[in-house]
Amino acid sequence: MQINGKQYLSVWFENDRVKMIDQNKLPHEFRIAEYSNYLEICSAIREMTVRGAPAIGAAAAYAIALAAKNAPEEKFRAYLRTARDEIIATRPTAIDLCNGVNYVYEQTIKFIPDYKHSRQVAILAAREFAKKSIDDCYQIGKTGSEIVPQGARILTHCNAGALATVDWGTALAVIRIAHQQKKDIFVYVDETRPRFQGARLTAFELEQEGIPHTIITDSAAGFYFWKKEIDLVLTGADRICLNGDIANKIGTYEKAVLAKEHKVPFYVAAPFSTFDLSCKEGCDIPIEIRDEDEIKRINGTYLANPNSPALNPAFDITPAKLITGIITPKGIFKPKDAARQVQV
Repeated sequence: MQINGKQYLSVWFENDRVKMIDQNKLPHEFRIAEYSNYLEICSAIREMTVRGAPAIGAAAAYAIALAAKNAPEEKFRAYLRTARDEIIATRPTAIDLCNGVNYVYEQTIKFIPDYKHSRQVAILAAREFAKKSIDDCYQIGKTGSEIVPQGARILTHCNAGALATVDWGTALAVIRIAHQQKKDIFVYVDETRPRFQGARLTAFELEQEGIPHTIITDSAAGFYFWKKEIDLVLTGADRICLNGDIANKIGTYEKAVLAKEHKVPFYVAAPFSTFDLSCKEGCDIPIEIRDEDEIKRINGTYLANPNSPALNPAFDITPAKLITGIITPKGIFKPKDAARQVQV
């Protein structure tokens, strides 16, 4: 991704440390956070310093690699198993996290008791997982750009850009490449309450790339559907089930309902690491419930009645029947067929 004219990844490994762009500081401050052990990365994931399913997956892969690097030989396997469980427990909904951790863990334990080789393999496996994410997202962008018509007005929800992956993005990869193809697109950016990932992060990425856009409140999307000013909806996903149901940022479901009502195509873009082949349908996905203060306060200032309770589900489920297609590195598929392609 391009930030202030320089190319960055959202998360990477350098000089025995994991580095990531601190997404909690954007867009007002650009800061690179650095971590030397897996517990620090667990905190970064929980606190959303890094966010977005593929980016969390890469961060988790690097976290278990750091655990392998720091594990004492006499307790190597037990230490690694504990680290795996603690990293996976940080956030329950995005399946990329679990996939990233398990990929590195399984590669690493193959070489025990050759501990030196195990540590080297852990770092290589984490880098390989992150590189696969980059390659998949680029391919998603190339494939998905085919469904973007000239002059399209596109609605996004949450952030599915390079910050949320390792590079390129998922939904934003499609938008980036369509823009590079001179398709004269325009993007409506849902603010995405309560953490404003659209208003802060998606808008930031689009500005950096020079892509025409505007921020709208979450509740304004229906108005622009009604005015027939939205031609296409593009979102990412945090988990995709066998039947094509998806979990994504809270508010995605209602955008899909609006798109269906107004006969506007609704596409989901995701790498294969976001598919959960053990999850039959949306009701099987665990939904993370976050602290109510994310809704009631911003930077310590109450926006809501302080003594009223608030409910804060971080994700919702969009049924397959509302999704036009799922954009993957292998192609665009009907929701009911997409998971099958992962297994081929």
